[in-house]
Amino acid sequence: MDKLNENARERKQIKLGEIDTGPILVALLLGFIAVAIFVILRRRSAGRKDFLLTGLSESGKSAIFMQLIHGKFPATFTSIKENVGDYQAGSASARLVDIPGHYRVRDKCLELYKHRAKGIVFVVDSVTAHKDIRDVADFLYTILSDSATQPCSVLVLCNKQDQTTAKSAQVIKSLLESELNTVRDTRSRKLQSVGDEDGSKPITLGKPGRDFEFSHIAQNIQFAEASAKDTELNTLTDWLSRLL
Repeated sequence: MDKLNENARERKQIKLGEIDTGPILVALLLGFIAVAIFVILRRRSAGRKDFLLTGLSESGKSAIFMQLIHGKFPATFTSIKENVGDYQAGSASARLVDIPGHYRVRDKCLELYKHRAKGIVFVVDSVTAHKDIRDVADFLYTILSDSATQPCSVLVLCNKQDQTTAKSAQVIKSLLESELNTVRDTRSRKLQSVGDEDGSKPITLGKPGRDFEFSHIAQNIQFAEASAKDTELNTLTDWLSRLL
């Protein structure tokens, strides 16, 4: 009986010694890496609490800001500097920043706030979108291709839907996709001519060799319609509430 027990122990020892610990170590290492990445991303997202209102001048950004923060529609309101206010939605709140739309000041203001942005609202004038599509697409491409805005959710808000000549969100989306394809090609050629000396060069959007589509971007980009004049901003406030 003792010999049988001794033989059994020897067999167990041999089996334990034959276990390949390589896969176990690899699994532990991968688990450690996954936890580390999760912690880093969580810390980065924790520092992003602002929502930015961006877009061209006269798109209605400041009117939307006034409605959300002060509950009133201004007769005329053209921003030459950023407007900052606390947006409240129930028990949650966030800082709302209205970035001026003029090309001479918007890039500088965007640079100040983009690293703390959790969400970006890109406001489009639905009435003049077709006429201004090149400038609209160029500015939107600048925002989306910036590495600092990659963690941000983006809402393209088609404003002034109260006017009869306003284009729908779907039409504006199609116009932007077509124009962004042209902007991407133009900027790609410029980058090639400059070379790779700048390590902080913008991201090229979309899939190489394919016409640009918003579905090809990893960012969460949504389109919605609104009217600041008629206080029809439910699509915007719902979007903000989901992110708060």
